[in-house]
Amino acid sequence: MRTDGDGHHGEDGLDLKWVATDLSAPHCLTAASGRACVFTSRAPDKPTRNEDGAAVVLCDDLHCVLAVADGMGGLPNGEQAAGIALDELCGAVRLAFQNKAELREGILNGFENANAAVRSQCPGAGTTLAAVEVDAGTIRTYHAGDSAILAVGQRGRLRWQTLAHSPVGYAVEAGLLDAGAAMHHDDRHLVSNMVGSEEMRIDIGPPVALHIHDTVLLATDGLTDNLHNQEIVERIRKGGLDAAAEQLRTACLRRMQGSNGHLPSKPDDMTFILFRPGL
Repeated sequence: MRTDGDGHHGEDGLDLKWVATDLSAPHCLTAASGRACVFTSRAPDKPTRNEDGAAVVLCDDLHCVLAVADGMGGLPNGEQAAGIALDELCGAVRLAFQNKAELREGILNGFENANAAVRSQCPGAGTTLAAVEVDAGTIRTYHAGDSAILAVGQRGRLRWQTLAHSPVGYAVEAGLLDAGAAMHHDDRHLVSNMVGSEEMRIDIGPPVALHIHDTVLLATDGLTDNLHNQEIVERIRKGGLDAAAEQLRTACLRRMQGSNGHLPSKPDDMTFILFRPGL
């Protein structure tokens, strides 16, 4: 089921999706005995619809799947591609859970199904897709594209971070480009791996056991192109999750609308999900 407002459970009670949606504030809910907060909105003053999307698949008290997608603005049908990707992912995860298969199987099938569906239904379109499997306090990440996933400790220690599938992301990882300079790089918008590509690949992270106050973030580049990693970490590592989500939202929107040449300011659709276990 897709949503066009604050989100509602699908008929089977398993999934919530926000596609082509503009939320005015983060939507927070219980997920896998933890708490999740979702926000998505189009770029300030953008006349066309939000090409980002988000989904939360609720399985049981110990398991859920979180996902964000960013339809490629430079390609046709970005909004549709993001929606298709989230639909396919949620459907495959639901099927795996109903069949008592591992969620990992459902997520991988979801990525493959999404790639085939985007290529078939929206030729030439593309979208990022980033997902987190939550399994009894342990997470595993899956992604294609440059949408980011972070796991942060209460004291600000970065416990896990995905690698952006982009020339700039690879340059930073190789030590050829400073992370600060990367925020202003002319090629930062280029993506080298996406759902909808014949060569799509799925980057799978290791299992990461969450501590009780750890915070997980999934975000499209509308957030990560406007706030430096440390700025994000400082806003999400402590305090209530609802308040952290609101601080992240307002800081990013303020940055998008700013004009300080020393700070990034790149108006874009922006979507994120925050998750903490055991709350």
